[in-house]
Amino acid sequence: MDNDRSTGGPADGLHFVPDPAAKEQALEQFATYLNPQKVRVLRAAGLDMIEAQRSGPWVWDIDGRRFLDCFTSAGSFNVGRRNPRVVAAAHAALDRLDNGNFLLCSREKAELAAKLAEITPGDLSCTMFGTGGGEAIDFAIKLARGATRRPRIVSTVNGYHGHTGFALSANGRAAFRQPFEPLMPEFVQVPFGDADALAAAVDEHTAAVLLEPVQGEGGIVVSPPGYLAAARTACDRAGALLILDEIQTGLGRTGRWWASEHFDVVPDIMATAKSLGGSLVPISATVFTEDLREFLIPNPFIHLSTFGGSDLACVVALEVIAVMEETDLVAHAAAMGEQLLAGLRSIAEAHPEVIAQVRGLGLMAGLEYGEDSMGPRMSYHLARHGVLAVYSGNQPAVMRLMPSLVIEPAEVEFLLEALQRAISDLVSGAGPEEPTPVRPRRRPVRSAPAPAG
Repeated sequence: MDNDRSTGGPADGLHFVPDPAAKEQALEQFATYLNPQKVRVLRAAGLDMIEAQRSGPWVWDIDGRRFLDCFTSAGSFNVGRRNPRVVAAAHAALDRLDNGNFLLCSREKAELAAKLAEITPGDLSCTMFGTGGGEAIDFAIKLARGATRRPRIVSTVNGYHGHTGFALSANGRAAFRQPFEPLMPEFVQVPFGDADALAAAVDEHTAAVLLEPVQGEGGIVVSPPGYLAAARTACDRAGALLILDEIQTGLGRTGRWWASEHFDVVPDIMATAKSLGGSLVPISATVFTEDLREFLIPNPFIHLSTFGGSDLACVVALEVIAVMEETDLVAHAAAMGEQLLAGLRSIAEAHPEVIAQVRGLGLMAGLEYGEDSMGPRMSYHLARHGVLAVYSGNQPAVMRLMPSLVIEPAEVEFLLEALQRAISDLVSGAGPEEPTPVRPRRRPVRSAPAPAG
């Protein structure tokens, strides 16, 4: 493989001075000014790290400990942390560009949109840029409703599409939606993988069906054979659109450029984000067919994003795609995924009392444990053995393993060996130990200015 896929530094070499005191200060500030409960939960799971050095598939806590990152911000670091080529492209862009004026035409936007048209499936050829996955899904839903003049969106139970307005209404977890209800009307949810239930829900009122080819937050649930094809058929029959959320699954994560390619299904609209920014910048893209662009012609300013597809972000994204193409990273991810999934299945066979099921595609793997409590406990034990892994928000019994695609065979073996040791710790009854709490300090109160005069 090409050296451009390298980590950019020795995997076990520190380039900073460990500072445990700075870690405690950062955690205290986070608890005080941001989210104290997040600090408590992460500390209990052994994940109360403050990221310092980042390189390839590795990250170092500011206290000096090294971790193989198997969460990667829900699959945001496909080309690795601080990929040398992507960092160099960003530095060069900073010498001549800024975000750009969102109201004007942009050469960088045009070049990235043209490249996305080249690498996305079928006749997807037009793009609307945003800053994150939720924004990409929001626009996809707006486009579907606007183009069809229909109200209904069909999504799935345990699906995940973001926390913004339309996207939140499509989310498949009630706990995310209930505090903000009533949400947008005309959102219907059906069980994931049930083609008959989906077909029954799609009718002349349906604007679109919104699906993940592999449910990420839902527990790495892969579409059953024929399911996406059945969704495509149901949409075509009713004149509805098919939206595929490839925010986690896209850009090589499953061993293909896009997960839909495993199923030979082309959507009308596709959303991508996360790894498009190369771990450096926020950017998302909603890619759709030329037919749907007709809705935007009389409405050219109906959806705007000040920082969506900024000139700087587009340069970074173009370099991400170039790195993937020139290093054959998608094929590498497929090979590493085969090694990982084979190893996980072997471990599961040896420990049926802990692992109930292994599932996944490429480097998007899920371990389903025997009970919900094992998810947080295994996060703790894996962290003790140098692996950063997080259980699924929608399915606590399922741990997601989504390392950077630049991971090498020896690093896959490191992960598998760490999993074996973590299971031994779990079975023996070791830990997690009761962590020392980080208590938010009282925020300083600013005195009101004395009255003038």
